[in-house]
Amino acid sequence: MVFFITSYLTVLMPAISAQDKEVWHGKKCAVCLTYDDALNVDLDNVIPILDSLGFTGTFYLPVSFPGFSERLSEWKDVAKKGNELGNHTLYHPCAGKAPGMEWVKPDYDLNNYTMQRLLDEIKMANIVLKAIDGKSERTFAYPCGDTTVGDSSYVSKIREEFVAARGVEGKMQRIEEIDLYNIGAYGINGQSGDELVRLVKEAIEDKALLVFLFHGVGGEHSLNVSLEAHSKLLHFLKQNEKDIWVAPLVKIAKYIKEYKQVNK
Repeated sequence: MVFFITSYLTVLMPAISAQDKEVWHGKKCAVCLTYDDALNVDLDNVIPILDSLGFTGTFYLPVSFPGFSERLSEWKDVAKKGNELGNHTLYHPCAGKAPGMEWVKPDYDLNNYTMQRLLDEIKMANIVLKAIDGKSERTFAYPCGDTTVGDSSYVSKIREEFVAARGVEGKMQRIEEIDLYNIGAYGINGQSGDELVRLVKEAIEDKALLVFLFHGVGGEHSLNVSLEAHSKLLHFLKQNEKDIWVAPLVKIAKYIKEYKQVNK
C-alpha cells in the first residue's frame, strides 16, 4: 500500500509541477513594444536603446510613408536584429467621418474604399515588407483601430495573411483569453515613466500580455512619449527580465497559438 501511494505521487508530481510553471515562456508575463507609422524617431531614438538593452520590438509600417520608403536599408538592418516589421497597410486608411478624424484625406478615407481595394493594399504591403526582411510570417495593426470597410468587417478576411492582428483597445489579458485577431494595446500619449512601469507591474500581477502602442518617442507625432519615460520603462523591463518576456508580437502570437493547441 505504501509502495502504491509513493508510486502514485511520483506520477502525479510532474503534472502538478508543469501546471505551476509560468505560462509566458517560463516567465510571469509578456510585454510587447510596438511602434506605429514608420517614424524617423523609430530609427533615431528607439532602435539605439532597444539595441543597447538587448530588446526587440514590432514596428508597424505604412510602407508608403517617407520614414520607411526613404530609409529602406536601415529598416533592413532593423529586421536583421530580430525586430518585426509589421504590416500597417500601404497608406494607413482610416474612417474619416468620426469626430477628431478631420485629418484623414478623402483618398484614404475607409468610407471611400471598397473591400477589394483595402485587401489588395494590405497584400501589396506584405510584398514590400517581404522584399525587405525576407519573411512570410508577420502581424498586422489596424490603422486607427478601424476594422470595417463601410458596414463590413475585414477581420476574417486577413486571417490567412497574418499570424495575428493588434487593435487599439487598452486591455491586458491572460493567455487563454486572448483573441489573436484583436489583441489589445495601451496607446501611449504623455504618460510618465512611473505610469508605464505601473502597467508592467499590473501585467506581472495578473500574469497577462501587455502590449504598448507608441507613436512619437521624443517627438515627431502628436501622440508622444518623452525619451525619459520610454527609457525608464525599458530599463525597468531589463531589471526584471527574470519575470518578464519581452518579444515582438509575431513571436508572442505564435507562442499563444501553440499554447492553446496543447491546452485545448
